[in-house]
Amino acid sequence: MKKSKRIQALVDLNLMQEKKALEVIAEVQKRLLTSQTQVEQLKHYRLEYAEKFKRMGSAGTGIRQLLDFRAFMEKLDSAIHGQELALTRIENELHHKRKVWEGLHHRTTSLEKVCASALRDEQKVQDKQEQNAQDEHASRSSRKHKDT
Repeated sequence: MKKSKRIQALVDLNLMQEKKALEVIAEVQKRLLTSQTQVEQLKHYRLEYAEKFKRMGSAGTGIRQLLDFRAFMEKLDSAIHGQELALTRIENELHHKRKVWEGLHHRTTSLEKVCASALRDEQKVQDKQEQNAQDEHASRSSRKHKDT
């Protein structure tokens, strides 16, 4: 098997790995978008709830109800914080997956260059062999013509 064929097999393998890495990146990006949406929804809900809490406080609501509202807002704050931590983890994972893909892409590009070089070298060898065969044929033809 020619060197270029062996290298092309490696290129094809790397291309498959690259494709899988891109699919993983797409999945992580979907999770990131979902997480970002959840954080924004929680923050929006918390803002609405805080405004409602202010209105209730100025309207003379009872202490027990105000304490319940405050406890719920603390739970919302905790949920927002937890969701922001999850978002950070997903962002870090996405960064890592992109680095993995970049490494694979760089390797594939390098292998493609090596394969192209091997093809050029093989073509040069083939061209030289063809030239030698033509020269040999021409040499034989000229000897035949001299002999007759």
